Amino acid sequence: MKIVVCVKYVPDPNLPVQVDMATKRLNRGKGGSLLDPADEYGLEVALQTVEKSGGEVVVVTMGPATAEEGLRRAMAMGAERAIHLQDEAFAGSDALGTATALAAAIREENPDLVICAVESTDAYTGVVPGALAELLNLPQVTFARSVEIEGSSVKIQRATDLGYQVVQAQLPALLTVTASVAEPRYPSFKLLMQAKKKPIDVKDAAALGVAGAVGQAGAKERVLAIEQVKQEKQGVKITDDGGDSVDQIIDFLKKLQIA
Repeated sequence: MKIVVCVKYVPDPNLPVQVDMATKRLNRGKGGSLLDPADEYGLEVALQTVEKSGGEVVVVTMGPATAEEGLRRAMAMGAERAIHLQDEAFAGSDALGTATALAAAIREENPDLVICAVESTDAYTGVVPGALAELLNLPQVTFARSVEIEGSSVKIQRATDLGYQVVQAQLPALLTVTASVAEPRYPSFKLLMQAKKKPIDVKDAAALGVAGAVGQAGAKERVLAIEQVKQEKQGVKITDDGGDSVDQIIDFLKKLQIA
């Protein structure tokens, strides 16, 4: 079985967000970015699957040269090889452009299963997996909290607000997983060293045949402005000048419908 896992090199979610105000894009420079923690859950599911039934795990990402760091991390966890979509032509891609480039690379691999996180921790659009499934003409099963491969099908428990649903689809398929699906393994120092020798196939927009459909030129949406979130404290100050503070408090609570 061949499983392709989509991963992303994102700004560290534990650090303050840095934005290039000229381009209105996130700063993805080395030192402040890492393999998206959300992607490690899908990678763990892929690794466990091939450990049981045999096969190969391939990771694919689209990003600058520094994104190689995230791919090396994924290969240290156990992925056999990686595909890096790297080209200035990809800069400024929207969700559809990103899915278009990823789909072109994945299509060449002809995998049995494609695994994605529900959404990335930098953009939070949650759009790319669905667009990928459509472009690859694959059934999509989403929000998996457990995954079973049964012959030529995949069966999952799909997390819902009230519990879960059991959903099954024929392979090949695209799967999105939640953080409860598995506990990602931590690569040893030895595996980190071995990952440095594993192959990374670098592809540009021309090689994928997507030039013009990606990047800022192909984007269907634009970031018009970026502003700092303003947090304003809300409250009511009650003084007891006339001895009626209790009545004021009760009236205030009634307005909030909690008294």
